[in-house]
Amino acid sequence: MPADDDLPLSIDAIRAAAERLDGLALRTPLLESPLLNARLGGRLLVKAECLQRTGSFKFRGAYNAVTAAGGRPVVAFSSGNHAQGVAHAAQISNNAATIIMPADAPRTKIENTRAYGAEVVLYDRRNEDREAIGARIAAEQDAVLVRPYDDPLVMAGQGTVGLEIAQQCRALGIVPDVVAAPASGGGLIAGIATAIRDSFPDTELRVAEPAGFDDHARSLERGERVAHGGAGQTICDALMAPIPGELTFVVNRRLLAGGAVVDDEAVRDAMRAAFRFFKLVVEPGGAVALATVLAGVVPARGRTVVAVLSGGNVDAELFRDVLAESPAAR
Repeated sequence: MPADDDLPLSIDAIRAAAERLDGLALRTPLLESPLLNARLGGRLLVKAECLQRTGSFKFRGAYNAVTAAGGRPVVAFSSGNHAQGVAHAAQISNNAATIIMPADAPRTKIENTRAYGAEVVLYDRRNEDREAIGARIAAEQDAVLVRPYDDPLVMAGQGTVGLEIAQQCRALGIVPDVVAAPASGGGLIAGIATAIRDSFPDTELRVAEPAGFDDHARSLERGERVAHGGAGQTICDALMAPIPGELTFVVNRRLLAGGAVVDDEAVRDAMRAAFRFFKLVVEPGGAVALATVLAGVVPARGRTVVAVLSGGNVDAELFRDVLAESPAAR
């Protein structure tokens, strides 16, 4: 294991990102519900990043990276939330942006990315390589490639979520027993883990993933990066990266206690619970950490748990169908 000062992310980098984001990124609330706490037998707080600019935490890392590009064009590849974050950050910074998105991404994410002024290039995620497309376009445009997670500036921006959680917990007199957050490539949980460990070194840090796409849980168990294999399907379109990022896994292998995995049914229950108890619209991938708590995979009884609701960019039709599938959170 590397020493902490050898990791590709530091608390100082996160604090610097927080200064750049001051007045731009929203300081999202840390919410709790007495009714849900009574049901769980513990204290659950949710970090509502679904209320962030562009509807997800991704704006934080995107803006931190885009500002470093100066006036050069930027290129990014994403299934939707990073796409919107980069597009909006580029819009604010007056950078031209090209975003490579899978053709089957949720319609609202594609439409919003275009609405922020970016050029959208669609690709077939099963037969084409988004990284190769991104590298080609970046070379053609002399543009800066803003990666969705394996970029220290992006990781530092995402870490401001954890910085806020720590500040909000201290203000409430809380020392969380567990903090859980979802992962695709692992930038969010790496940033959160770095910030939380600085304030609460004994807090357990868990990465939440959908069943069948649990490459982080498998990799943490093995002690090396392994792919999930892409078997089956998941409702969580934002969490389908095939393998943890190289830089993010260096951090996560060091700081995380392990993974927490739930199926799509648990994710749907969590979306309904977020709506019922917090009046929040949360997309499937954004609800996975909450799902691990509600399903008991991350136990809450007798403990204080923080779950990050990472995004709210869900198509209206899907959200309507999820709410209609069964009575609101049992």
